Amino acid sequence: MSKPVLIAGPTASGKSALALELASKAPSAIINADALQVYDGWRVLSARPSEADEAQAPHRLYGHVPMATRYSVGAWLREVESELRRAEKDGARPLIVGGTGLYFTALTEGLAEIPSVPEAIRDQANALRAEGGTSGFISYLQAHDPDILARIDQQNPMRLQRAYEVHAATGRALSAWQSETTDPLLPLDECIPVVLSAEPEWLNARIENRFDAMMDQGAIEEVQVQLGQGIDWSWPSAQALGAREIAAYLNGQSTRDDAVRDASVATRQFAKRQRSWFRNRMKRWHVLKVDEGDPKARLADLTDLSESGPQ
Repeated sequence: MSKPVLIAGPTASGKSALALELASKAPSAIINADALQVYDGWRVLSARPSEADEAQAPHRLYGHVPMATRYSVGAWLREVESELRRAEKDGARPLIVGGTGLYFTALTEGLAEIPSVPEAIRDQANALRAEGGTSGFISYLQAHDPDILARIDQQNPMRLQRAYEVHAATGRALSAWQSETTDPLLPLDECIPVVLSAEPEWLNARIENRFDAMMDQGAIEEVQVQLGQGIDWSWPSAQALGAREIAAYLNGQSTRDDAVRDASVATRQFAKRQRSWFRNRMKRWHVLKVDEGDPKARLADLTDLSESGPQ
């Protein structure tokens, strides 16, 4: 069987379309590596592949997790391991696709076995975030885990909260736990790792156009359903880009245009952080410029010619 292909890239860069193009050439299984596309409540808002796309090739680990579940990187790795065995049995090439850099890092570099966090600690962390946003976490980590604070995205409240919870629960820094990683499930030399890249102006235009289209394609209705079911904004699933902005619109706190503008700004900022992660953590990956020429043809060439792995 051909080596698995990993396709990472920022939001709106066309990862799913490229994976589907590869899958049309040979038997394949497309495996999700996006932390929000796992949730069952966000098909449109998380840009999950459509039902028509899913009918063209097997898609795994999409929309299978209930919204209230605190799905972890470790849970994802266990499911990916099962899907890799399934693909091998079926004679299908795994195409692992997504924008969550932490998933790919854990997959190719290993993951620390960190004890679970008690609910009491999580409730305490939620209260701290509700009171002061991220400032309380930053102050705590400056004192207890400056190493992790220097490495993680300080604009991401869930990453800060995770580091806080681990130390509060175990008395040990997350950075210390991460120094004791397991062997990687899929080392880089056993796959073809590709990271998509594009000029910010090109990507930003796609982000704005895509979110405006999402509003007409069901994103508003998705948020309305979740509000009716009592979504908790502390859930990881509730961090979907645009969810809060649409909720504000539905609650009469802003206009539709405000929601599109604010969500587009938040998405552009998120894509910028993704690009920074990929540059810093994926230096051995093949870079594919998707805003130049025909990326579908060049990706097919790359996967044909790169069976030896990254250089």
